[in-house]
Amino acid sequence: MNVLVVEDNVDIGDAVSAHVVADGHRVDWCLCLKDAARRLMLKKYDLVLLDLRLPDGNGLSLLRDIRREDDKTPIIIMTALDQYSDRLAGMKGGADDFLVKPFDLDELSARMRLVKQ
Repeated sequence: MNVLVVEDNVDIGDAVSAHVVADGHRVDWCLCLKDAARRLMLKKYDLVLLDLRLPDGNGLSLLRDIRREDDKTPIIIMTALDQYSDRLAGMKGGADDFLVKPFDLDELSARMRLVKQ
């Protein structure tokens, strides 16, 4: 599976990417929305792992852009934003799942399997 990780925290991005690769998937990792949007135009991904707080904006804008194009690629939000309103905005925006940081990497793997069924 080709996975795009959109995460600006280097420690988290590195850990998530290494874990996803160890699970047998291919990973592209980017640190900002601009890079993520460019990669999504150039390559087909099977799953996007998306942070919300990014240096050049909110990940919800990328989520909405993806869904506006009628792209059904599964998207799991990974964020420290833990309010009900944040989860609701993510799900209304078209996310398939929502993980609040910190999370267990094995839980991420399980959720990735579920959204790809």
